[in-house]
Amino acid sequence: MPAPDVLEDAGAIPTPALLIYPERVDANIRAVIAQCGGNPARWRPHVKTAKLADVMARFLVHGIARFKCATTRELRVLLELGARDVLMSFPVVGANAERVRALAVAHPASRVSVLVESAEHLPAWNGSHLGVFVDCNPGMDRTGRDPANTDTLVSLVHAIESSGCEFRGLHWYDGHVSSLDIGARESAAHAGYDRLASLVKALKALGITAPEIIVAGTPAAPCALSYPRWGGVESDVQISPGTVVYNDTTSLAQISAAWGLAPAAFVLATVVSHPRPGRFTCDAGHKTVSADAGVPTCSVVGHPDWTTAKPSEEHLPVDCPAGAPVPHIGTTVLLLPRHICPTVNNFDEALLVRGGHVERAVAVTARGREGTLR
Repeated sequence: MPAPDVLEDAGAIPTPALLIYPERVDANIRAVIAQCGGNPARWRPHVKTAKLADVMARFLVHGIARFKCATTRELRVLLELGARDVLMSFPVVGANAERVRALAVAHPASRVSVLVESAEHLPAWNGSHLGVFVDCNPGMDRTGRDPANTDTLVSLVHAIESSGCEFRGLHWYDGHVSSLDIGARESAAHAGYDRLASLVKALKALGITAPEIIVAGTPAAPCALSYPRWGGVESDVQISPGTVVYNDTTSLAQISAAWGLAPAAFVLATVVSHPRPGRFTCDAGHKTVSADAGVPTCSVVGHPDWTTAKPSEEHLPVDCPAGAPVPHIGTTVLLLPRHICPTVNNFDEALLVRGGHVERAVAVTARGREGTLR
């Protein structure tokens, strides 16, 4: 794991702190575009990871024009930045749907789209003229319509068009393959894409064209790019990984080193206790570094032989090898999270670091959710 430059005056920074390295962010964006054959149009990044307006703006600088997001706050930040094409990848209903409609009206130069899986979702979008993608269930059983039921999908597409909306295509999030090693992951993902290609062919035979197909978060992205039969699908196929903008211990294990990705976001923590020999505790519990992916929640940069133990809310114990020295109280350590996306969401601000120095503090603009009063 390539370590970042040593941070000068780390002891003067209140911890825990979120550090983001913009030069690495840019390099990661360039690396993913390179894997897309140099074509930024093949990547529709999910900004649930990026969260910062400063980082979302970097996508635009590199020619990324299409995005996914999950909350209305993420949608608002993207639209305020001038993003021209944004898909709400979470099936919003009720008051949340009304907010999406209001944001779309307030930003007429941008193309806002939503997901539906059944006719039950459509009343929220009647007369909105928004784009609509049909969410398919590839086997994750989280959201989406069974792709084997072609007749139901045909009826849904006709209902979308009758509602005054534009049918834009199909959404296929195959996150359930993430636990497999790369060989099995590719086999499972490709089998899914075979089913998806058959669905597109069946719809076309019934007079329905899927203009766009959106697949693959971070774990399945290499599988989607290696799938050999997209040319026969005759749709604009896009991948949608988001974690790759910062990376974490999970993504770096899932994605080949040949991609050239590097960790670009870390948590700076301080040693606060020596509870017993061989163990120290720092101030980065699960309210700082997300524990949703399990224990260990992170690794300590530069110390692969140190093991992070189960955290509590503010405490993160770390075990050192028998007989090895432990860092003094007051020492700072750099942590690479196991799951960076919810970790970024834990912070109100991030510190941008260049050349070993904090350049400035910036807001984590799209963290949390919009308030009920606006």
